Amino acid sequence: MVIVHHLNNSRSQRILWLLEELAIPYEIKPYQRDATTNLAPESLKDVHPLGKSPVIEDGPLKIAESGAIVDYLVRAHGGGRLAPPAGSPEHEAYLEWLHYAEGSAMLPLMLLLYTMRLGEAAAPLMPRINGEIDNNLAYIEAALSGQDYILAQGFTGADVQLSFVGEVARAFGKLGAYPAITAWVDRLHARPAFKASIDKGGVYNLA
Repeated sequence: MVIVHHLNNSRSQRILWLLEELAIPYEIKPYQRDATTNLAPESLKDVHPLGKSPVIEDGPLKIAESGAIVDYLVRAHGGGRLAPPAGSPEHEAYLEWLHYAEGSAMLPLMLLLYTMRLGEAAAPLMPRINGEIDNNLAYIEAALSGQDYILAQGFTGADVQLSFVGEVARAFGKLGAYPAITAWVDRLHARPAFKASIDKGGVYNLA
């Protein structure tokens, strides 16, 4: 059985969701953010040196990093579901979106999160940060134009991985000019497996 070291209100929610989509039995080991600092508890460092979540265990394997976990679960347990066939051009596009989510798209959103705490001291950085956020959101918006999911073939693990970008952007009030992303996030949240993951993982509110 897959064990998920799950931190509330975090990227690990996507892993619970993916496990529900794939109907893989799993066990949740829950961790709660500090009510004052909103930081992960020190006990997560007993699981992984960085003290971050998600981390999964599958037998002797222990895997961190959301993208690596999504890739592994789809390959090892997907049975051909939620990814295009390996070696196909569509699979290369799938891998690109899988890595793009955290490699490029999340960076300016995280910079915004941290610099907001600086008040006026952050003002010189804001045009560049907001410009990069809009650059990435416009890219995702264009990819979603005319289709329900990030790949034309339909829902895949890439949607699961990229979903956090849309959720965080919406929490920051950044989706007003991006109707395709807004509809996509709503579509993802309406999936039965997503709802089941919330029931099991707890309240998920990034606002």
